[in-house]
Amino acid sequence: MKPRLSHAFAAALLAASGVSAQTPQTTETAASALDAPLFYQLLLGELDLRNGDAAAAQAKFLDVARRTRDEALFRRSVEVALQARSGDQALASARAWRQALPDSLEALRFEFQILAVLNRSSELAEPVRLLLLRTPDAERNSAIAGLPRITQRVADKAALARQMDEVLKPYLDAQATRVAARVASARLWAQAGDLPRALALAERAQADDASAAGPVFLALELMASQPAAEKIVTTYLAQPKTEANVRLGYVRVLSAVQRLVEAESQMRVLTGEQPAQAGYWLTLGALQLELRQPKDAETSLQRYLQAAAAQPEQAAAASDDDEEQDTFAEGGRTQAWLMLAQAAELRGDGKAAAGWLDKIDDPQRALEVQTRRATLLAKQGKLKEARALVQQVPERKPEDARAKLIAESQVLREVKRWPDAHSVLVSANDRFPNDIDLLYEQAMMAEKMSRMDEMERVLRRVIELKPDHHHAYNALGYSLAERNQRLPEARDLIAKAVELAPNDPFIADSLGWVEFRLGNNAQALLHLKRAYASRPDTEIAAHLGEVLWASGQRDEARRVWREGRTRDADNEVLRETLARLQVKL
Repeated sequence: MKPRLSHAFAAALLAASGVSAQTPQTTETAASALDAPLFYQLLLGELDLRNGDAAAAQAKFLDVARRTRDEALFRRSVEVALQARSGDQALASARAWRQALPDSLEALRFEFQILAVLNRSSELAEPVRLLLLRTPDAERNSAIAGLPRITQRVADKAALARQMDEVLKPYLDAQATRVAARVASARLWAQAGDLPRALALAERAQADDASAAGPVFLALELMASQPAAEKIVTTYLAQPKTEANVRLGYVRVLSAVQRLVEAESQMRVLTGEQPAQAGYWLTLGALQLELRQPKDAETSLQRYLQAAAAQPEQAAAASDDDEEQDTFAEGGRTQAWLMLAQAAELRGDGKAAAGWLDKIDDPQRALEVQTRRATLLAKQGKLKEARALVQQVPERKPEDARAKLIAESQVLREVKRWPDAHSVLVSANDRFPNDIDLLYEQAMMAEKMSRMDEMERVLRRVIELKPDHHHAYNALGYSLAERNQRLPEARDLIAKAVELAPNDPFIADSLGWVEFRLGNNAQALLHLKRAYASRPDTEIAAHLGEVLWASGQRDEARRVWREGRTRDADNEVLRETLARLQVKL
């Protein structure tokens, strides 16, 4: 059978080639090259295409293209075959195009891309070698950089990487192309699963040119599994002039692994360098809010609103559609108002929080707004009104009912109504069985009510449904460690969580805590200090302070506890720790 391209493959190839997926009209060709019979044949091809016979249409276009040696008609025959998802016909057209017009770069590009999509990797070397050789010097680095993206569907990725390394050898000797060639090779080996080799190539690329951003973007992608890749990033960012997108990418990676203190520091650099960039202030405010720094967050979010008002195009997406830009900018303002309300709430200023919420008139964010309003009411003791506020939010989509139940349980959690929150979640799980998020939340409420058997049963159900749910392993292990029970099993569970999420500071906190329970204070301090440096959470401060206290470092323990108290004076873990140890700060 002739290979046929799936819709996804065809669309990907058309996009990579810059070809519209819509059926174009007959291409204009040089009038001198078309006589009446050939023109009639083109019309017949268009009629075949309109009648759904793409194979016949492609054959007619290709025949006329061969006769006229017209590049536009060759392109047309390839496009028709791609839109018909006929791999063999598309490849035949591209090769006929190359044969007729050997100097055509576009024909080479099409042949290369079609071979990649058809997974015919053994035939790729020759067209790629010619393509890179004939590409103008000014465009060659871009062509090299595009190789991993175009070939990402090839099945035998290790064989592809070896093959492309041979093709790229000449470009490793030229200073102008050396970095691009190393980075392309590194990406190909990363796709093949050889991440240490990819990292080594990225390091060599940076050694070739410390100012190049290509190795750094690759290092950002490798950081999750290759921690040593971070040195490439920090080395680049230590230079006087760097690409803002690299630092922003670093912020995203740091945020993803909960290293929020460092992420906030990097965003401060960006806002200092480019204070007119409204979006930078929004990101900085979000990080500061997550770090429970409400005053700093309010300052940053106010700067965002000022910058967005002064230069709205910087707060909107790059779009020629004014309505789309307005929608995007309004979304940013809505997010800022929501976060300002949260910051005011953290400061205990319910009136200011309500004022920010009153500014929002966005049906798509109705549940978020009403949930925050409900939380304010609940904190005033108006629990019935608070729950009604969430329950009355219109359900516009099927998933809205589930979202409302989660929101109602969150409002109840905020005011420590554990039994009520638990009841909502049990009902939600009856309505939406085997929902991992709902089950996990139910387990957390069961723990708050000291229903440990239920908590363990539900968490093990979560793990059964989703074996890589690191939060479930961590919660179960921490619960055992906190109760000083089955400590070896607790450490094994937390170690599994670390394996699944090696950079999560809350999991590092759990690991430190179980080591403390096992009597390994030195190990406990290593884990807890690392966790606290990444995420100075009050609960982590409580644990770190206790281990410092037990290790005789009492002044340092008091300092850490005071820091934690400034962020959240009502934190239950910190208050219990200080009361149990009879410490007054």
